[in-house]
Amino acid sequence: MEPRFDLSGNGIAAAFAQRFANTALVIHRSPLPRSAQELVSLRVSQINGCGWCVDLHTKEAAAAGETAVRLSLVAAWRESTVFTDAERAALALAEEGTRLADAHDGVSDETWARVREHYGDDEVAALVCLVALVNAANRLAVIVHQRGGSYEAGMFTGAAG
Repeated sequence: MEPRFDLSGNGIAAAFAQRFANTALVIHRSPLPRSAQELVSLRVSQINGCGWCVDLHTKEAAAAGETAVRLSLVAAWRESTVFTDAERAALALAEEGTRLADAHDGVSDETWARVREHYGDDEVAALVCLVALVNAANRLAVIVHQRGGSYEAGMFTGAAG
């Protein structure tokens, strides 16, 4: 599968990407723990089959100190023991918030209650915005067949302005 379109080489897409990066920076600077941000981003990207984003979030998480064991188990987080209760709540929200078509109620009351048990208002706001943002990023990359494998950790550091 070859890339269909170079988003970075188009003026409209590049301008959009700059604003997208600024939006991501708001979440990155939020009180939501970095580990939760990367685990959620990785899980959403796995669900959506976005190779570019799985590559990016795996490498960024590893660069931030995430272990190979935890990264390997994100796809099977329910059947593993390496995630905290807070991370499990965030991963459940990520899955339910990504698989909206699978349940008419979207995020369940049970999942929402678990998230609220572990995160304050600013962290919840960041978590909800992160799930929406990563889903949008996945769609951009999947639509144009942007493939994973070439990302280097820190590649976009300083891209937002």
